[in-house]
Amino acid sequence: MAALEQIAAGFGIGMTTAWRYVNDTIERLAAFAPSLTEALTSHHCDGYVLLDGTVAETDRVRAEGRFSGKVRREGVNLQVITAEDGMLLWISPALPGGTHDVKAAREHSIVSTCTTLDLEVMADKGYQGAGGTVTTPIKRRPGNELCDKHKKSNKVHAALRAPVERAISRIKTWRIFHHARISPNKMTSAAAAILTLTIYT
Repeated sequence: MAALEQIAAGFGIGMTTAWRYVNDTIERLAAFAPSLTEALTSHHCDGYVLLDGTVAETDRVRAEGRFSGKVRREGVNLQVITAEDGMLLWISPALPGGTHDVKAAREHSIVSTCTTLDLEVMADKGYQGAGGTVTTPIKRRPGNELCDKHKKSNKVHAALRAPVERAISRIKTWRIFHHARISPNKMTSAAAAILTLTIYT
């Protein structure tokens, strides 16, 4: 039985009423989610934050820009920022799944906001060229191998970034993030609602 049907049966209400209640609850929770600046200034960070992107799959017909090569499905791109220990600080509004992470970071003003706040950002190779205070692994040039010093630097960088990857794994345990049956346009509210629940519970 689908979750919505279970809610309707459990409370003895119709499916339409259950759907309305669920949507209303999501919107109310989303309203309490912090903005990017609020999230970055409300927690004492040790000079840097962790940034990564993920694709939340959606069960919808194909639409322009929604197809993600990363998961080979329709979906939405979500940017996730955590503190250095992996504590969730912010989840971005949803963008089409085909959006590259570096473009998403710029569109959400993550790069400019962190630069203004003088906050270093540790990110993976998907953010190379982002500029500002974003630090990414050292890129190997075609036909060349990285020297040992750069390999060690990348290894340290990966270890420092590990907490944001674990945070995304926890976020993806929410079923709506790996098989959403709602419109991609509603994923922004869903992400904000889950951010609220994660922060305040």
